Amino acid sequence: MATYNKFNAWAETMVEAANLASDQFVIALTDSAPIASNSALADITQISYTNLSSRNVSTTSSSQTSGTYTLVLADLVMTASGSVGPFRYVVLYDDTVAGDPLVGWWDYGSSITMANTETFTVDFTGAAITLS
Repeated sequence: MATYNKFNAWAETMVEAANLASDQFVIALTDSAPIASNSALADITQISYTNLSSRNVSTTSSSQTSGTYTLVLADLVMTASGSVGPFRYVVLYDDTVAGDPLVGWWDYGSSITMANTETFTVDFTGAAITLS
């Protein structure tokens, strides 16, 4: 499984501008390595999504316990209806907040190209966003 990396600016956005329980999070795909100082979707060179199903992520739960807030996202299965890619990095961003702030990214270690009918699962298991 790929390791989660946080964009630095997300900590401020999460506190000042986002409503995590109701905002729409979306996946962006890129073959160019993101860096922690990127802050907005415009900083990412995205691939073409012409042959790809929805990239919208569903929120499973949003809760606070003993001063720790946790946002849990549902795994996302994307399906190709033609060639998609190549991409190596999966980027999560907040599509509700102006400027589409970046949350974090996963490096899959090598470039991936999806063929027609292939699926790619973004596994959020164990990758909850927490604030304490």
